[in-house]
Amino acid sequence: AAAALTRVGLADKAGNYPSQLSGGQQQRVAIARALITAPAVLLADEPTGNLDTARSLEIMELLTRFNTEQGITIVMVTHEAEMAAFARRVVYFLDGRVDGVQTRGTG
Repeated sequence: AAAALTRVGLADKAGNYPSQLSGGQQQRVAIARALITAPAVLLADEPTGNLDTARSLEIMELLTRFNTEQGITIVMVTHEAEMAAFARRVVYFLDGRVDGVQTRGTG
């Protein structure tokens, strides 16, 4: 667990209770918990939904880093176009059906 907290930049908060952490820190703890099992795929349901813009960008940069540096596939649900812009592929849904797919270059 300590290694996972280090990976998300929270090694110094290991002894803190959730109520002592900011919203962004709590999200990073959730990501650290998911990373403990070294998954090939990480599912993220609205990971930035309750965060301000700065904290949202921190979370997205963290997820992007895990994808590019460690090859972890990130499957994320979001209603925020700004956060979806981080993705290489965006699948749009309307009324429970796929409504479109947008693929971007890999850089």
